Amino acid sequence: MSVSRISSRYAKSLLDLALERNELDAILQDIEYFNEAIKNRDLHLLIKSPIINTTKKLHIFKLLFDGKLSKTRIAFFDVIMKKGMEMFLPEISADFISQYKDYNKISTVIITTATPLNETLLGDIKLKLLASQITMDRLDIVTKIDPNIIGGFMIEVGDKLYDASVVHKLDQLKKEFIGNQYVKSI
Repeated sequence: MSVSRISSRYAKSLLDLALERNELDAILQDIEYFNEAIKNRDLHLLIKSPIINTTKKLHIFKLLFDGKLSKTRIAFFDVIMKKGMEMFLPEISADFISQYKDYNKISTVIITTATPLNETLLGDIKLKLLASQITMDRLDIVTKIDPNIIGGFMIEVGDKLYDASVVHKLDQLKKEFIGNQYVKSI
Protein backbone atom coordinates (compact mmCIF):
# COMPACT_ATOMS: atom_id res chain seq x y z
CA MET A 1 0.00 0.00 0.00
CA SER A 2 1.33 3.48 -0.83
CA VAL A 3 2.47 5.95 1.83
CA SER A 4 -0.18 8.50 0.85
CA ARG A 5 -2.92 5.93 1.12
CA ILE A 6 -1.76 4.75 4.54
CA SER A 7 -1.32 8.26 5.91
CA SER A 8 -4.64 9.41 4.51
CA ARG A 9 -6.52 6.53 6.15
CA TYR A 10 -4.93 6.98 9.56
CA ALA A 11 -5.42 10.77 9.39
CA LYS A 12 -9.09 10.23 8.52
CA SER A 13 -9.46 7.86 11.47
CA LEU A 14 -7.92 10.45 13.80
CA LEU A 15 -10.17 13.18 12.38
CA ASP A 16 -13.28 11.00 12.89
CA LEU A 17 -12.19 10.17 16.44
CA ALA A 18 -11.56 13.84 17.22
CA LEU A 19 -15.00 14.78 15.85
CA GLU A 20 -16.67 11.97 17.79
CA ARG A 21 -15.01 13.10 21.04
CA ASN A 22 -15.48 16.81 20.22
CA GLU A 23 -11.71 17.38 20.48
CA LEU A 24 -10.95 18.56 16.95
CA ASP A 25 -9.18 21.81 17.85
CA ALA A 26 -7.25 20.18 20.70
CA ILE A 27 -6.04 17.43 18.38
CA LEU A 28 -5.01 20.03 15.79
CA GLN A 29 -2.91 21.79 18.44
CA ASP A 30 -1.35 18.42 19.35
CA ILE A 31 -0.54 17.75 15.70
CA GLU A 32 1.03 21.19 15.29
CA TYR A 33 3.08 20.62 18.46
CA PHE A 34 4.17 17.22 17.15
CA ASN A 35 5.11 18.75 13.78
CA GLU A 36 7.35 21.26 15.55
CA ALA A 37 8.94 18.49 17.61
CA ILE A 38 9.51 16.31 14.54
CA LYS A 39 11.70 19.04 13.04
CA ASN A 40 14.32 17.80 15.48
CA ARG A 41 16.54 15.58 13.34
CA ASP A 42 17.13 13.00 16.09
CA LEU A 43 13.41 12.52 16.75
CA HIS A 44 12.71 12.30 13.03
CA LEU A 45 15.40 9.64 12.60
CA LEU A 46 14.07 7.75 15.64
CA ILE A 47 10.59 7.56 14.12
CA LYS A 48 11.88 6.47 10.72
CA SER A 49 14.38 3.93 12.06
CA PRO A 50 13.54 0.28 11.39
CA ILE A 51 16.31 -0.79 13.79
CA ILE A 52 14.88 0.68 17.01
CA ASN A 53 12.10 -1.55 18.32
CA THR A 54 8.56 -0.37 18.94
CA THR A 55 8.71 -0.77 22.73
CA LYS A 56 11.69 1.58 22.96
CA LYS A 57 9.98 4.11 20.63
CA LEU A 58 6.80 3.99 22.75
CA HIS A 59 8.83 4.58 25.90
CA ILE A 60 10.63 7.56 24.33
CA PHE A 61 7.34 9.00 23.05
CA LYS A 62 5.78 8.74 26.51
CA LEU A 63 8.76 10.52 28.03
CA LEU A 64 8.66 13.27 25.42
CA PHE A 65 4.94 13.86 25.01
CA ASP A 66 3.18 12.63 28.16
CA GLY A 67 1.41 15.61 29.70
CA LYS A 68 2.02 17.76 26.61
CA LEU A 69 -0.44 16.05 24.28
CA SER A 70 -4.02 14.95 24.83
CA LYS A 71 -4.80 11.41 25.93
CA THR A 72 -6.48 10.80 22.57
CA ARG A 73 -3.32 11.72 20.68
CA ILE A 74 -1.12 9.59 22.98
CA ALA A 75 -3.49 6.64 22.51
CA PHE A 76 -3.35 7.23 18.74
CA PHE A 77 0.47 7.10 18.87
CA ASP A 78 0.22 3.81 20.77
CA VAL A 79 -2.05 2.28 18.12
CA ILE A 80 0.14 3.49 15.25
CA MET A 81 3.30 2.17 16.88
CA LYS A 82 1.81 -1.18 17.87
CA LYS A 83 0.81 -1.67 14.23
CA GLY A 84 4.37 -0.84 13.14
CA MET A 85 3.33 2.26 11.23
CA GLU A 86 5.28 4.88 13.23
CA MET A 87 7.49 5.69 10.25
CA PHE A 88 4.41 7.30 8.65
CA LEU A 89 3.65 9.66 11.57
CA PRO A 90 4.98 12.80 9.80
CA GLU A 91 2.86 12.03 6.73
CA ILE A 92 -0.19 11.19 8.86
CA SER A 93 0.18 14.53 10.64
CA ALA A 94 0.40 16.42 7.35
CA ASP A 95 -2.67 14.59 6.02
CA PHE A 96 -4.58 15.31 9.23
CA ILE A 97 -3.94 19.05 8.86
CA SER A 98 -5.04 18.90 5.23
CA GLN A 99 -8.22 17.01 6.12
CA TYR A 100 -8.87 19.41 9.03
CA LYS A 101 -8.67 22.35 6.61
CA ASP A 102 -11.01 20.62 4.15
CA TYR A 103 -13.49 19.85 6.93
CA ASN A 104 -13.46 23.47 8.14
CA LYS A 105 -13.42 24.87 4.57
CA ILE A 106 -10.03 26.58 4.95
CA SER A 107 -7.92 27.25 1.87
CA THR A 108 -4.18 27.73 2.22
CA VAL A 109 -3.00 30.62 0.07
CA ILE A 110 0.68 31.39 -0.49
CA ILE A 111 1.36 34.94 -1.67
CA THR A 112 4.87 35.69 -2.90
CA THR A 113 5.93 39.29 -3.48
CA ALA A 114 9.22 41.13 -4.02
CA THR A 115 8.58 43.40 -1.02
CA PRO A 116 6.44 42.97 2.12
CA LEU A 117 2.69 43.59 1.73
CA ASN A 118 0.98 46.12 3.97
CA GLU A 119 -2.16 45.11 5.87
CA THR A 120 -4.49 47.12 3.60
CA LEU A 121 -3.25 45.43 0.44
CA LEU A 122 -3.29 42.02 2.11
CA GLY A 123 -6.91 42.64 3.20
CA ASP A 124 -7.89 43.63 -0.36
CA ILE A 125 -6.30 40.48 -1.77
CA LYS A 126 -8.09 38.39 0.87
CA LEU A 127 -11.48 39.94 -0.05
CA LYS A 128 -10.91 39.30 -3.76
CA LEU A 129 -9.89 35.69 -3.11
CA LEU A 130 -12.94 35.07 -0.92
CA ALA A 131 -15.19 36.58 -3.59
CA SER A 132 -13.71 34.30 -6.25
CA GLN A 133 -14.66 30.67 -6.68
CA ILE A 134 -11.11 29.40 -6.24
CA THR A 135 -11.02 29.42 -2.42
CA MET A 136 -13.19 28.02 0.32
CA ASP A 137 -14.94 29.99 3.09
CA ARG A 138 -11.84 30.83 5.15
CA LEU A 139 -8.23 31.55 4.25
CA ASP A 140 -4.92 30.61 5.81
CA ILE A 141 -2.59 33.13 4.16
CA VAL A 142 1.17 32.58 4.08
CA THR A 143 3.26 35.45 2.76
CA LYS A 144 6.72 35.01 1.29
CA ILE A 145 9.24 37.58 0.13
CA ASP A 146 11.29 36.81 -3.00
CA PRO A 147 13.19 39.78 -4.46
CA ASN A 148 14.00 37.66 -7.54
CA ILE A 149 10.48 38.17 -8.91
CA ILE A 150 11.35 41.90 -9.25
CA GLY A 151 7.77 43.07 -8.78
CA GLY A 152 4.16 41.93 -8.98
CA PHE A 153 3.04 38.82 -7.12
CA MET A 154 2.46 35.10 -7.29
CA ILE A 155 -0.53 33.44 -5.62
CA GLU A 156 -0.71 29.70 -4.99
CA VAL A 157 -4.05 28.15 -4.05
CA GLY A 158 -3.89 24.38 -3.84
CA ASP A 159 -2.35 23.16 -7.07
CA LYS A 160 -3.06 26.42 -8.95
CA LEU A 161 -0.48 29.15 -9.48
CA TYR A 162 -1.40 32.67 -10.57
CA ASP A 163 1.83 34.32 -11.67
CA ALA A 164 1.64 38.09 -12.17
CA SER A 165 5.32 38.69 -11.44
CA VAL A 166 7.58 40.91 -13.52
CA VAL A 167 9.98 38.00 -14.08
CA HIS A 168 7.15 35.90 -15.53
CA LYS A 169 6.05 38.74 -17.84
CA LEU A 170 9.66 39.22 -19.01
CA ASP A 171 9.98 35.49 -19.72
CA GLN A 172 6.78 35.57 -21.77
CA LEU A 173 8.05 38.57 -23.72
CA LYS A 174 11.40 36.84 -24.34
CA LYS A 175 9.63 33.73 -25.68
CA GLU A 176 7.48 35.90 -27.93
CA PHE A 177 10.54 37.59 -29.45
CA ILE A 178 12.40 34.30 -29.90
CA GLY A 179 9.42 32.72 -31.65
CA ASN A 180 8.85 35.73 -33.92
CA GLN A 181 9.98 34.88 -37.45
CA TYR A 182 9.03 38.26 -38.83
CA VAL A 183 11.95 40.09 -40.37
CA LYS A 184 11.35 43.67 -41.36
CA SER A 185 12.62 44.42 -44.86
CA ILE A 186 14.12 47.78 -45.77
